[in-house]
Amino acid sequence: MKTPKFLHLNFTFIIALLTIISCSSDDSTNTTEPDVVVDPDQNVTRTIEWTKTFGGSNEDNALSVVETTDGGYAIAGYTLSVDGDITDKTATDSDYWVLRLTKNGEIAWSKTYGGTGDERAEKIIKTNDNGYAVVGYSRSADEDVTINAGLQDYWIVKLDTSGNIQWEKSFGFPGIDRAFSVVQTNDGGYFITGFLDVSASNGDGNDNGSKHGVGEFWGIKLDASGNKVWRRYFGGTNNDRSYDVVQTEDNGFLMIGSSESIDFDITNSKGSYDFWAVKVNADGTKVWEKSYGGSEIDVGYAIATSGDGKYIIVGDSRSVDGDISGAKGNADLWMIQIDGTGKILWEKSLGGTQFDTGRGIHKMQNNGFIITGNSRSNDLDLDKNNGQSDVWNIMIDNTGKILWKSTLGGSQAEFGEGCIETSDKKIIVVGSSESNDFDIPNNKGSKDLIIIKYK
Repeated sequence: MKTPKFLHLNFTFIIALLTIISCSSDDSTNTTEPDVVVDPDQNVTRTIEWTKTFGGSNEDNALSVVETTDGGYAIAGYTLSVDGDITDKTATDSDYWVLRLTKNGEIAWSKTYGGTGDERAEKIIKTNDNGYAVVGYSRSADEDVTINAGLQDYWIVKLDTSGNIQWEKSFGFPGIDRAFSVVQTNDGGYFITGFLDVSASNGDGNDNGSKHGVGEFWGIKLDASGNKVWRRYFGGTNNDRSYDVVQTEDNGFLMIGSSESIDFDITNSKGSYDFWAVKVNADGTKVWEKSYGGSEIDVGYAIATSGDGKYIIVGDSRSVDGDISGAKGNADLWMIQIDGTGKILWEKSLGGTQFDTGRGIHKMQNNGFIITGNSRSNDLDLDKNNGQSDVWNIMIDNTGKILWKSTLGGSQAEFGEGCIETSDKKIIVVGSSESNDFDIPNNKGSKDLIIIKYK
């Protein structure tokens, strides 16, 4: 940030940042064409327009992307670098990083946000005033961060269109409280979801007064200025974490993630960890909750609405029973479509014999969906693997049928985290890269921010 920062790091949490990536500022376009498979019956063709990496010599990552009003891109993640494309920080702690690119992938501006502790941004959205809201967690109580109640707090930062902070708010208690997603609500406010360390908070965090659980889904409704309207948590006696949320057609909210619990708010547990969905009304009262999965570990990471009262949830599954059919490997990309009552309409397992996962989903203008994630497989639904893990992108119709898929990577590890379709019907995917060969044009640090544009 603006003044030198002294490291106040708990190495337990450094381990938790294994997906942090360091990036390269080289704007060169890749010259190799990654594997692209087209469904001949659908006449869907997508090819790479460019692939670029950004960052510095340390670890940098991208987790979320939005299209800007001028057709460019705003990318949020976090950085430990103090060089390269990162020009406004002087200490190697982790800070929120927002990178603003033009439509052609050139840097418009690059800014970091945080304090002398660690910050990690998980989600960015474009707001009604053409600015941005960014959420994640903070361990600081200085510089850009006003207060901190414990080890980690929810931290939301409201930015104007140039990346200047308009306001910021922290929410939390003495333990590890971490935000993963945010939506701007129909009334101009915000809704944040993530998880609350209920044990460390002594049961606080629920406006309705009930106390239970260890780590639970924690939803906070804010007004347009970031002030708390209400807060609720949901879960059982074990670990329950919410990774994404959408506002529903009745102005309620549908939070999704994973649950390890079998009691309290969880009524139909299927196994070790399940996809778990919690529907609340506009006042935060629980309407219904559903578990999906099998006897092993199943985690839901992202949700998208189809606009007709139905929703698609993507993540990964290690199960071969229960709600899962057609399991293929160690872990598969698993997706389900549910209706407004939580009933499964269809489910699909995709992948190969190794580990495959879905981490982001976005509704397209043709009513299909683009999904990004990563794969270690080179068989069955995967046609190749360049290294440890490759970015895996899939286009599906609203029945879950694959229309197009693309695998991209180098000899090291690549991960797809966020994806969008742009207003001119291009596809943008962001994530991380450790390679400098095959489909990856350059690497400047241990991990890089990567952005891929398909035309």
